[in-house]
Amino acid sequence: MVIGASLFAAFPMVYAVFLPAFYIPVLLLLFGLIFRGVAFEYRYRGSAGGLWDWGFTLGSGVVGFVQGAAVGAMIRGIHVVNGQYVGGSFEWLAPLPVLCGVGLVLGYALLGAGWLVLKTEWTLQEWAWRRIRRLAVAVLVVLAIAFVAAYAERTRTIGEFGSRPWGMVFPLLAVAAMLGVFAGVRRRRETWPFVMTVLFFLAAFATLAVLFWPYMIPYSITVGSAAAPDASLSFLFWGAGVFVLPVVAVYTAAVYWFFRGKTRKGYG
Repeated sequence: MVIGASLFAAFPMVYAVFLPAFYIPVLLLLFGLIFRGVAFEYRYRGSAGGLWDWGFTLGSGVVGFVQGAAVGAMIRGIHVVNGQYVGGSFEWLAPLPVLCGVGLVLGYALLGAGWLVLKTEWTLQEWAWRRIRRLAVAVLVVLAIAFVAAYAERTRTIGEFGSRPWGMVFPLLAVAAMLGVFAGVRRRRETWPFVMTVLFFLAAFATLAVLFWPYMIPYSITVGSAAAPDASLSFLFWGAGVFVLPVVAVYTAAVYWFFRGKTRKGYG
């Protein structure tokens, strides 16, 4: 929701292209988020816990999958003519977007397992330890297949590394972070799996930035051509950048500080 509102305010042309291309993924994303919230509430009240556990799992999986599929579709390329999307409604279900969606779900699962190792003890922590290695292997395998699929489709994205060889530092950093996950499991370092997975995600975001820049819709709409008028950008900067985002950052930091340390209650 925040990203959509920000796009509408700061980059209306991107909003006008992105939404028609991803109407179905955006709707699935919203339904998944709603179902997650409902599952939390009903499970907390003790209403058919098993059913709502599965509901939460399904909603979370859908949210992660459509996010990854959208990224994969952008890597593959979005058909834009005269500032308008001209592709079909289901182009985001091509092999490459599907692989990216599955990879992101696995990546989120790996991040969650690392968080459980960091925050819990005993039985639940051991349960998470046993899954980290398998999830890390699955992430690497799916990403490798996605890279082969992108190369097979001869997407322009792959060629961007040829003109920006310095950008290879970020994929190498991602590989090093994943090796750190394996090392953390082997040495039983509780902080390593979560921290290394976060580093892996940051390196992946930086890699996408290298591949896409200066385009917001690869490879047809640039940041400069999509930007809103200066007055709108100035209002957004002062309203959101200076006043809203710092408050959100302080609130988030306070929540993490308040719930710091191990969670020793609420699980067996």
